[in-house]
Amino acid sequence: METEGGITVRRALELPGLRGGLPEVLTCEDRLDRTVRWVHAGEAPNLPALLKGGELLLTTGLGIGSRPADQRVFVRKLADRGIAALVVELGPRFGRLPTVIVEAARTAGLPLVQLHREVPFVAVTEEIHTEIVNGHYALLQRAEEVHRRCTQAVLGGGGVPQVLGILADFAANPVFLETPDGRLLFAAGTTGTGPVGADPLQVWEGLRGARGAREAPPSGTVLVEVPGGGQGAGSVRARLVLLAVSGPLVTVHRMAAERAAGILAVVLMQARQEDEVAARGRGDFLTDLAEGRIAPEDAPAQAGVLGFRPGGDPLLPVVMRLAPESAPSGSWALLARAVTEELAAVGAPVLVGVRPVEGRVPLLLALRPGTTRAALADRVATALRAGAGRAGLERAGDRTPVVVVVGTAGDWAAAGAGLRHAAEAATAARGLGERPWYDARGLDIDLLLWRLRDHPDLASFVDRAIGPLREHDRTSRPALLPTLEAYLAHAGRKAEAARDLHLNRQTLYNRLARIGELLGTDLDDPESVLALSLALRARRHTR
Repeated sequence: METEGGITVRRALELPGLRGGLPEVLTCEDRLDRTVRWVHAGEAPNLPALLKGGELLLTTGLGIGSRPADQRVFVRKLADRGIAALVVELGPRFGRLPTVIVEAARTAGLPLVQLHREVPFVAVTEEIHTEIVNGHYALLQRAEEVHRRCTQAVLGGGGVPQVLGILADFAANPVFLETPDGRLLFAAGTTGTGPVGADPLQVWEGLRGARGAREAPPSGTVLVEVPGGGQGAGSVRARLVLLAVSGPLVTVHRMAAERAAGILAVVLMQARQEDEVAARGRGDFLTDLAEGRIAPEDAPAQAGVLGFRPGGDPLLPVVMRLAPESAPSGSWALLARAVTEELAAVGAPVLVGVRPVEGRVPLLLALRPGTTRAALADRVATALRAGAGRAGLERAGDRTPVVVVVGTAGDWAAAGAGLRHAAEAATAARGLGERPWYDARGLDIDLLLWRLRDHPDLASFVDRAIGPLREHDRTSRPALLPTLEAYLAHAGRKAEAARDLHLNRQTLYNRLARIGELLGTDLDDPESVLALSLALRARRHTR
């Protein structure tokens, strides 16, 4: 059993109080290294029910009982409670402990000690409790020393790796920082020789990484949460994992880990704030470029300061817009970091910024020779959606609530206009069907209608064109607007529209006839079809 920070039964018997009673160990001498959590003295028959475990019980035996059966039950109940040891003072009740008590203790694996001289139980209790308190204080001092060293490391410019390294050396075991869902962030081994110090990642894969995030950790592992300062899922930013590889992990290691977790929380919070400031700065640069506040000839130098050096390659503007009801569950810095990490796999220079007020993530990419705009857009859209998902934007049963719009590639002079066009088109694309990404050029009609959204003539146009159909769908079934949308989406090809709607042709024909009757128009007339198509697109922007 763990003895660090407490006092063992053996040590308690060596103290002057019990040593003066001439203690004689009758059973389980090999278990005298058990930890004494507390000392209790008593004589009641129901004494076992009052104990919690780990106590050193002092008694004269008045409550043990006189019948052998009662004595066996009393000792067994004490053992079941998990007390550290039973100490019986010989005297008026017992001149020597009965064999039945000794055998019961031996069978139960309970250390049994008899005192041949009377001792003051109050003095013994005070003496042992003082030792226990001193032991815990010593633990606190050791843990505080780790806290002090970690603090000095951070103040000296260190970060998470340095804090984990100090903790790993103190515990003489590998230490890891993982996300709440079990994804490894940092690893540290001891600085000494041996397999643990040589490759902590191999240790992780063997003892932790192969397990599911929700499975129980290996035996002896210490887990400590790093607070995030938020509510719900945001209340835990990360988790410290200490694996017992080269030796056991005991109380002082957990205490040190808890203090290190507090420092890590501050380090991670500071890093997140700095990341968010940097991400917002990049977003401000891209917005200034889009709004014409940065001259094209000055843009390359400013972008270079931000780490973006595309050389002479064309620049591809892209904007990811979040749905109004969505926001990163952690922070915009987390979103920017996750998106940047995902975009690293694209293999092209990229500059990513965030614009929390508009709910946008603007970016510029270098379009390398041999890569087509469409191919790069596909990879970028996949990376952006994956990054948004990692930042907590997934919705149950739905795709990630973002719209990705890709502009036209060009030089720095065209990049600003391309970013502005893509940003406006992303706003206008709200409510359209799901696509991996939209070509900004294909959204020009939607953008024009969106710009007219507050003009009363637009609402009047929508009402004249499809008002009767909207009124029908509010009061009658089946709804006919979806039929008209499918018919127009397939350019009047009735067979394809029927397949899309899962209708037989005659049913489709009947519905189209009813639509023409309600609207008083000919669905085969090109002018009517154009007006209806515009009205269907415009209704997303009108009240």
